[in-house]
Amino acid sequence: MTDAALASLRAAVDAPGWIDDPSDMAPYLMEQRGRFSGGALAVVRPSTTEQVAAVVTAARAGRIQIVPQGGNTGLVGASMSYPGERAVVLSLQRMNRIRELDVLDYSATVEAGCILANVQKAAEDADRLFPLSLGSEGSCTIGGLLSTNAGGTMTIRYGNMRELILGIEAVLPDGRIWNGLRRLHKNNTGYDLKHLFIGGEGTLGIVTAAVLKLFPRPRQIETAFVAVPDPKAAIELLARLRAATGNSLSGFELIPRMLMDFALKHIEKVTDPLGEPHPWYILAEASTGTEGDMLRSAIEQALGTAMEDGLVLDATLAESETQRGALWFIREAIVQSQKFEGGSIKHDISVPVSRVADFIARAGAAVTAAMPGIRPVPFGHVGDGNIHFNLTQPVGADQKAYMAEWERMNHVVHEVALDLGGSISAEHGIGRFKRDEMRLVKSPPELDMMLAIKAALDPEGLMNPHALLPGPNGDDPK
Repeated sequence: MTDAALASLRAAVDAPGWIDDPSDMAPYLMEQRGRFSGGALAVVRPSTTEQVAAVVTAARAGRIQIVPQGGNTGLVGASMSYPGERAVVLSLQRMNRIRELDVLDYSATVEAGCILANVQKAAEDADRLFPLSLGSEGSCTIGGLLSTNAGGTMTIRYGNMRELILGIEAVLPDGRIWNGLRRLHKNNTGYDLKHLFIGGEGTLGIVTAAVLKLFPRPRQIETAFVAVPDPKAAIELLARLRAATGNSLSGFELIPRMLMDFALKHIEKVTDPLGEPHPWYILAEASTGTEGDMLRSAIEQALGTAMEDGLVLDATLAESETQRGALWFIREAIVQSQKFEGGSIKHDISVPVSRVADFIARAGAAVTAAMPGIRPVPFGHVGDGNIHFNLTQPVGADQKAYMAEWERMNHVVHEVALDLGGSISAEHGIGRFKRDEMRLVKSPPELDMMLAIKAALDPEGLMNPHALLPGPNGDDPK
């Protein structure tokens, strides 16, 4: 049966769309952190929506699981199949065309395999902006970003992926193509079905294309690097800068001194913009579509008043694009530098913005009590309540033994986040990694509705069956 099913799958794509050599399949079967590996009968790489539909139809007939994959840059194992199961990885890398860019509609219709950086460049060439921006933008794809509802550094102003989508095209689990590529901002005709697929991690079908919202390209960008005494002051400064800039604030990133020290120690070309150390920093950016210096003046005045009130200890504003790049390089470097300090247990949580300081204090105390010597390094997009609360191993600890504590420390941190009305996943998704905790974070009615939708659209449970959802369609193989 497997041979016949695979023959049908192979016939659904052209020659470049079929990979079954183990060495060629290997890059598709390991996620970037190495925490998850997969196994598959083959990797299929369709080049059209019709080929995707043919693959899904053949897989359903042969009772073969389908695990969708974009750029394989995810952090929760959502695009990893399980070894030993009847599964294929469906890569959308070849579906990478920008079908249409309409400057008057401020929209771009793109295929799921388009790399984010290429979409950003196409928008820029048309004097427009696609604002989603994150560290993996040179390799992550639109389909993966949509399926995990990704965020990034400009979510505070533009929203995450859910807010940046007008319409989608998807192949349903029964092989039918749903063309929902509408460019309408208003369409009040019942259920907005695209939202089933945004954040759905491929469990309800395969997203093959999307209509993205574009925005005016900024003419004036002001970037500030600000020292603050503590996270509470940072959140107060956030409110002031939003008001002072007319809500033009597009980025607000928290950086602790420990991470600045990591970056200075391990990453070349990182310099301290303020000269002397401070306990916490904010990298803030605002932009506007008009030229001039009104935005800069507003920020300078707000920072000056905040300094008088003790919320700001020191600050500098970028004087050139080169200086702006150097400030944002610090944000990149603090992520890269953590691996040089040993094991790092990751968290991607969110809480209401007003509770950010409470979370950092409470979670820091909780993990220190659970493991003396652990080094919490909270950082990230606190302007939208998203904290990457990473835990660097104690100095001199055994890395392997430390990393074995991942689940225990996750539970400690997640308990604090949930107690403050937060979430265990802000922008990375659930995948395989956090799926077992869904019963803790979703109420019974919520979980029942999710499972009912899954059962209605994918009754055989073949679409990414071990991601996102617990229960009959989500249990690990025994």
